[in-house]
Amino acid sequence: MADDDLFAPPGGPTVPPRPTAPVPPPPAGAPAPPGTAVPPPAAPAGQAGPGFAPETYYAPGWQPAAPRVEPLAVASVPAGLVLGPVGIGLGAAGLSRVRSRRTRGRGLAVAGMAVGAVVTLAWTAGALAWWQGEQARVPLAGDVTAPQTVNAVQLVLGTCLDELPPDGEVTQVRAVPCADEHRAQVVARTDLGADEVWPGQQAVDRRVARVCTPDVLGADAPEGVELVVWSPTEASWRDGDRTGLCLAAGTDPLPGDLLG
Repeated sequence: MADDDLFAPPGGPTVPPRPTAPVPPPPAGAPAPPGTAVPPPAAPAGQAGPGFAPETYYAPGWQPAAPRVEPLAVASVPAGLVLGPVGIGLGAAGLSRVRSRRTRGRGLAVAGMAVGAVVTLAWTAGALAWWQGEQARVPLAGDVTAPQTVNAVQLVLGTCLDELPPDGEVTQVRAVPCADEHRAQVVARTDLGADEVWPGQQAVDRRVARVCTPDVLGADAPEGVELVVWSPTEASWRDGDRTGLCLAAGTDPLPGDLLG
């Protein structure tokens, strides 16, 4: 035994391993040889949207969590249906947040704005119709300054009409200044109780006729003038009409203001 072998490990001398040659990568699309480590793939190109981070490996089939639905967009639909303009405001705010925060709910926000706009237009039309209806009930100031078409319920004592409408239900008439040519004038008026129950057409006519007597014209009444009773109908009574009128009318123009 040589001196150099005194400290040799059992089993003979150890030979240092030789470095292995690098294994070339397999061709594109070819499977890797057995035992070869394959680095994890990078994130697919162009997949850097919400929930994906660049240069990050994602397991096959992995999808990021869906963005949450914007609460303002959800609230805009019922708010627009009930409160109109509020739905428009919430829908606009929700749409802005959907764009800036990349949340969901664009369709809901647009729907809330549309519903709010429709309800707002309906409210506006209803308010305008109500206002016009109220204006159509405002009594005139007596003698008008210019010819105008008014509702019969607006006539007051002394109002002059260009002519007497045909017999039947009267809704609108043409009021003119008493200084102009006219063939009818309101010479008496009576108002029935607002809380009264409809007593029947004949009863209403009799009550209005009590104030429509020749005494309203006095002794100087012109010849050829007749008195006509206008009383509420059952339909106009349901709409709040409680006014009874007595009109003096003639086939020829009346001589100015009959009430002086």
